[in-house]
Amino acid sequence: MILPYRPGVGIMLANRAGDIFVGQRLDSAVEAWQMPQGGIDEGEDPWAAATRELEEETGIAPHLVERLAESREWLEYDLPPELMGRIWGGRYRGQRQKWFACRFHGTDADVNIFTPHQEFRAWEWKPLAQLPALIVPFKRPLYGALLAEFAPLFAGPAR
Repeated sequence: MILPYRPGVGIMLANRAGDIFVGQRLDSAVEAWQMPQGGIDEGEDPWAAATRELEEETGIAPHLVERLAESREWLEYDLPPELMGRIWGGRYRGQRQKWFACRFHGTDADVNIFTPHQEFRAWEWKPLAQLPALIVPFKRPLYGALLAEFAPLFAGPAR
């Protein structure tokens, strides 16, 4: 039996300088960084799920985020074999995600990763070009597709 993909969302959040928010995962033995992302609850709208996940993982309130674009397609990644049976109770082979490009209108003081649903041990703003090297290998193709689609939105400082 082929396992299904878990429905999910993600946010590529840029600050005024055009740098992208990444967090270092708490539950990883390797130095794994990622953008905020997570699952969609039953019956939940993808945008609502994305802003919920962002607030749960970063403490960033939705009113500080401007939605710029939505990915044209749902993007997928497969878990590597060593994680397949351990994550999500072994029910999914990976995630199928809808992504949103957003601009952050707050300050660094509005970020608080020490939330009740803490997933990150650290966070930083990184230039777009550095993202692929930071991401775990099995998610790199998905991040490459995101960069190709969303990078033009963050080419320069926000006006």
